[in-house]
This record gives sequence, structure tokens and C-alpha cells, in this order.
Amino acid sequence: MPTVKLIEYDEASPEVRAIYDDIRVTRKTDYINNFWKALANHPPTLARVWRDLKEVMAPGRLDPLTKEMIAIAVSATTGCAYCINSHTAAAKKLGMDNEMLGELMAVVAMFNTTNKLAEGYQVEPDVFPPLE
Repeated sequence: MPTVKLIEYDEASPEVRAIYDDIRVTRKTDYINNFWKALANHPPTLARVWRDLKEVMAPGRLDPLTKEMIAIAVSATTGCAYCINSHTAAAKKLGMDNEMLGELMAVVAMFNTTNKLAEGYQVEPDVFPPLE
């Protein structure tokens, strides 16, 4: 159950409507996710998170599918069901299939296991030559 009311477009302030409009244009959709509707309860947070997300997810050295798969991995590790669903849908739109998702989840599970073991044993980091 949400802790805040979801702000729909028709009840949003002009500031929030402008951000919703940008979300629609940027994502080429008329749909505004519930995440943004919740953040709209605090317009400065909505504006900041949307601006930062656009910057991070913009084209760069990592392709959009890789970025969405990283988002799925982090979401699975932190236990955010909403985020897992949202980023899985986005990754599937970008070409991820069920086999890729299965392989991604295997990597996530493996490194959650090895990280916990390394942390539990307090293993000292290895010393490697400096990277150039």
C-alpha cells in the first residue's frame, strides 16, 4: 500500500505537469509510472530524480539494455519488487529474452553469495598492479 497519494496528471501542479510532459516525450509514451506519481508529492525530489535518471540512462559507453540489466541486478539485490518489474519490462522492450534474464539472475545470485562469503570471512583484498 502506498504511503502517499499518487498524483495524477489532471490534479498535478504546473511544475509537476511539466515534468510529466518531459517523461512522456523522453520515453515516447503517454504512461506515467506510479513511481513518478508518488515522487510528485515532493516536486523538488521528482525534478531531481528525473533529471538524474535521464542523465544516467542517456546513451553512453554502455548501451540502454546493459543499463536496464544493471538496474534489474541492483533491484533484485536490494529487494525492490516494483523496480524489478519496471526494469524487467524496460529491458524486454530493448530485446532481453527469458534466457538472458535467467543468466542475469544467476550472476546476481552468484555474486550475492560470494560477496557475503568474502564479507563474512573478512577476506582482505588482493593487491593488484595499478591499472593504466
